[in-house]
Amino acid sequence: MTINFELIVEQSQKLIMTPALQQAIALLQFSTPELQDFIQNEMINNPLLDTQEDETEQEKEEKCLEERDDPALFSRDNSFDWNDYFSEEAVYFRERKISVRTEQEPVPLDRYNFNDKNLAEHLLFQLQFSMLDKEELRIGEYLIGNMDSYGYLRGDLGEHARYLQVTEEKMLGVLRVIQTFEPSGVGARNLEECLLIQIGNRPDAPPLAKTLVEKFLTEIAGGKYRFISRKVGISLKELQELLDFIRTLNPKPGACLGGAEKVRYIVPDVLVEKVDGEYHITINDNIPNLCINSYYRNLFMHGSEENVQGFLKKRLDSALWLIRSIEQRRITLYRVTQEIIRIQEAFLEHGIHYLKPLTLKEVAEFLEMHESTVCRATANKYVQTPRGLYSLKFFFSGGLCGIEGDVYSVMSIKSYLKELIQGEKPTAPYSDQEIESLLKKEGINVSRRTITKYRKEMGIPPSFKRRRV
Repeated sequence: MTINFELIVEQSQKLIMTPALQQAIALLQFSTPELQDFIQNEMINNPLLDTQEDETEQEKEEKCLEERDDPALFSRDNSFDWNDYFSEEAVYFRERKISVRTEQEPVPLDRYNFNDKNLAEHLLFQLQFSMLDKEELRIGEYLIGNMDSYGYLRGDLGEHARYLQVTEEKMLGVLRVIQTFEPSGVGARNLEECLLIQIGNRPDAPPLAKTLVEKFLTEIAGGKYRFISRKVGISLKELQELLDFIRTLNPKPGACLGGAEKVRYIVPDVLVEKVDGEYHITINDNIPNLCINSYYRNLFMHGSEENVQGFLKKRLDSALWLIRSIEQRRITLYRVTQEIIRIQEAFLEHGIHYLKPLTLKEVAEFLEMHESTVCRATANKYVQTPRGLYSLKFFFSGGLCGIEGDVYSVMSIKSYLKELIQGEKPTAPYSDQEIESLLKKEGINVSRRTITKYRKEMGIPPSFKRRRV
């Protein structure tokens, strides 16, 4: 075999992920707050990016025609065609009538009304007013620092005492003081102690409530009501009254003050409104209108030093690609939402029972897109509809065939299941087998095992735990 060197020309196909293409893909996946932060950073890093005031549709069209007819704007060789950009986007927006909401709405007053103290700060504030000496205050601060977000003390009390080099009795005395703080139940070492603290602070607590918590907490969780009534010597009706009181206690007293995070709001990326019998879609991105800074644009057009010209060209290409990527994101999000609304119109009209099974592949095939594009367009995005605020992923769910050939989505079946459980008799709740029979009468063919799975996903306990005696 002879080995030699030759020059061979070959053609091959391969996918090249350029930085610009990667940026466009990332922009499509961004939610509205993430997109706003990204644009803000780009405006800081790229001096050619600028913002402009909102213009009327007539002013926008006149500006597009003026820039398209001016040959000086395209005399420089760059990687972006301004004529194609303005003509394509202007025509699409005139034909499709995509609404884009960019005005800044006033901040609601309830955003300023939130509790900025966490549980530890709240307890330390109360500790300052307790009648404790300097050493006991140090122990109290240590114990509060070892509580989790639910208000439970973690770790063994003896180990804490050895670490601070104090007696366990003194440590326990300070803990008893902390257990009198608000919210009631904090400082407990287990669930039983937490409930007993709250019972002790309730003047309306029944006498036997403490006995049930101390001796029969496991049996209460297992629904062994007849066994408890025989052991305690009370009727089932009296037992039910005691259980109703115990259920008013809070097993996680510190959860309401678990952190100092501000109230977080979901900003819908798309608004869907019904006007004159038709659904209208508005892209609610609330981002400024981006443009090219006129000073740097003129500097690039009239020439400058070679190194400055190279810098401006690189930044100009980046700015133009960002502007086009944002517009392409709007178009893609609009088309995907439009197709979802078309398919799920029955849900918007009549409710959850009419939600249809839908997959990303179905939407992608209709829009002639790749399935991954639809997946990115719906990721981390929410739509405000006449029926409420939903994630775009909510409209995509699997389905099961009914007895008569109808197809029901998983969310629809869960809604039927929830309604059946809400309408059951408290003294005789439906078992999963009975729910299966009832759903078959409605034409929904679903197995008992699937019902159990859906019930657990919705956090609904089994029938023996739902039964009231």
